[in-house]
Amino acid sequence: MRPPESRPKPRQLTALAKVLAALSLTGALSACNTVVLNPAGDVARQQGDLVVISTLLMLLIIVPVMAATVLFAWRYRASNKEANYQPDWDHSTQLELLIWTAPLLIIICLGALTWVTTHLLDPYRTIGRIDHETPVAANVKPLEVEVVALDWKWLFIYPEQGVATVNELVVPTGRPLSFKITSSSVMNSFYVPAMAGQIYAMPGMETRLHAVFNKPIDTIGFSANYSGAGFSNMRFATRAVSDADFAKWTADVKADKAGGTLDRTAYLQLEKPSEKVPVIRYATVSPDLYGAIVDMCVEPGKMCMSEMMAVDARGGLGKAGIRNVAMLTYDKRGREAAASTNVNPNAAVQRELAWVRALCRQMPGAAPDHTVKAPENLRVLTGAGMKAPQSLPLFGKDEQALAPAAKAEPVAANDAAHSSQISRN
Repeated sequence: MRPPESRPKPRQLTALAKVLAALSLTGALSACNTVVLNPAGDVARQQGDLVVISTLLMLLIIVPVMAATVLFAWRYRASNKEANYQPDWDHSTQLELLIWTAPLLIIICLGALTWVTTHLLDPYRTIGRIDHETPVAANVKPLEVEVVALDWKWLFIYPEQGVATVNELVVPTGRPLSFKITSSSVMNSFYVPAMAGQIYAMPGMETRLHAVFNKPIDTIGFSANYSGAGFSNMRFATRAVSDADFAKWTADVKADKAGGTLDRTAYLQLEKPSEKVPVIRYATVSPDLYGAIVDMCVEPGKMCMSEMMAVDARGGLGKAGIRNVAMLTYDKRGREAAASTNVNPNAAVQRELAWVRALCRQMPGAAPDHTVKAPENLRVLTGAGMKAPQSLPLFGKDEQALAPAAKAEPVAANDAAHSSQISRN
């Protein structure tokens, strides 16, 4: 065995070799997908701008702090005998002002920016522009798509075209898109990074998302919220095509009779958990299917949430309404038991069901519409549609001079409209 002094010493890397090794690893970053910062949709692009601006604002304090850390460590190192050593120093007014004022100003800027863009990029707000140069024409009708998160796949219903697809979303470019989103069982999250931010899909509820694609693209959408064993494969192909190609695609789907009809019976089979489901297309769709999904009453004989709410609004049915609660049960096994009981009801059940139907009117899917009107001022990330504070002049200017720049309806008025609409519903 060699003595310790005769063993070969490990080779020390020079500083230049370390730098070159670190730079070589950055080549792996070339495979990263930067779709969030370079998307094909205007909403996602504005959200990407918000990420960049917020990052730059934070770097204004992060970079100087990191630089100062290195500088102080080097200047006040133990070997530097020329450094001014003051063991009893404990306070500096100038330094305290710098330490607290700079981060506070940045937080104020971040808070103002986030407040404005949160309202401007509200997913419930309709699209007011196609891009930073093209406003939405007054006569353009948004394309409506009804989205249902299933276990573990995505269902897309096109009510205007009368077709449906599974794990395939095809939309035209340059046209506003209006998504109505719900779920069949557990909470999911609908996310197409190239189009807009994510929004949750929840059973018995409906969320909204307004977006637009500015250019043709083939991309991927997925669930951004864990929902069970098949979550990792819960992805769907997303294509933005021209108006002519979208019309052709719709015609091809309608002409493909092999797709069949998506009615309640077909939906109940599709709803069963499955993984890695290929693209499925349906030539026709029952017009009331999505409403029944939201109202949680696709199964035959199952009471809808709207019916139960109507019964409760009238004081309930007392002990005689126990069966109604069983029909509303959302548990998978409970739903199957209730469905099997009510498919062929006996005379007593028929009388009870008739009584319930007489007390309330079934309105499946009548979810309140909480969409917000798009602002008239389409400036990016500048508080479009929001008036300047009336108590203080903005940057020393008279707020009356700024009034023409805020023609759009203020957000507070929109919130009030929301509250009044909710109370009416």
